[in-house]
Formats: sequence, structure tokens, C-alpha cells
Amino acid sequence: KFPNRFYNVGISEQSMIGIASGLALNGYHVFVYSIANFPTFRCAEQIRNDVDYHNLSVTIVSIGSGLGYGNLGYSHHGIQDYSLMRSFPNTIICSPSDNNELNGTLDYLFKKPQPSYLRLDKSLNLTSLNNIKSLNPGDWVLQKKVNNSKKVIISTGSTNADCKKFLNKKKNSK
Repeated sequence: KFPNRFYNVGISEQSMIGIASGLALNGYHVFVYSIANFPTFRCAEQIRNDVDYHNLSVTIVSIGSGLGYGNLGYSHHGIQDYSLMRSFPNTIICSPSDNNELNGTLDYLFKKPQPSYLRLDKSLNLTSLNNIKSLNPGDWVLQKKVNNSKKVIISTGSTNADCKKFLNKKKNSK
């Protein structure tokens, strides 16, 4: 629909955030994209000063969370991005675990543009793990409750699939 609205800024992520901020100030909901640590840590000051403090509708999309690009070395690891992005008071963090949650997340972000961080794993589970109709930031999704159990597993993003496998394995081994 919008072939003239794509800009490749190369390896100048800080400029990418500045350009996105300028576009957002002109009424656009801007999505920027790169490998997890580059649009976050390399751009922390621009995110804080340009996007978050001005409450602009910029969504930072990262791919390769955790060790998704682990074979490329520490410079490509996205393991501290949660803590950094949580430090920005106006920015919401979205970490869908499957396509169903991703669709719900995108619906939410399109309806309520704001500073946001969309954290994706390279191995995003394409199979729906949950039957979620709508998502709201901060809502918890209960996967399975075992009567009288005080054990809890909390997960987010692609690790949700690993937790489900673990629970099924424990269930089948009894």
C-alpha cells in the first residue's frame, strides 16, 4: 500500500531513530527495525530524548532477541534489551510468543500508537500456542493451572513454547 514509505538508513541506527521521531512529529506511526541490540543500546539516548520523552508513536522492532544471532558474537546478543527498554517510562514492551499473539500485538499497536518496543525472536513459533482474542500490555495469560500447586513458570516471547514443551514432557513422564 505504501511503497514510498520505506527508508534504508544502513548502519546508522541513531539517525534512524531521529528520522523516525521527525516523521512521528508529522503524524506518522513509524516502525523501525534491526537486530535486537542495535535499535536499543546503540540508540538509547535518541530513544529517551526523542521518542519516549515526547511520547511519540514510534515502534522499535527488534529481531534476534536473546542469543538469536549468538554465532555472530556478543555485539549481536540481545540479552539486556528488556532492562534498558523498561527504563523508559512511556514505552511499552511487547514480546509475542507466536503468530496469534503477534497479530493481537500489532492490532493493539495500530489502534494505540505510542512509544513501543516489539521484541521478536528469530525462531518465533508460527503455530498458535494460545487462543487469545485481544492483548493488552501487562495482561497475564494463564496457560495451565494445576490444583493445589504452588509452582509457577513465568515466560514471555519465544520461551513460552519451550515452557509448554517442558510441561507436556513432565505430564507425560508421570
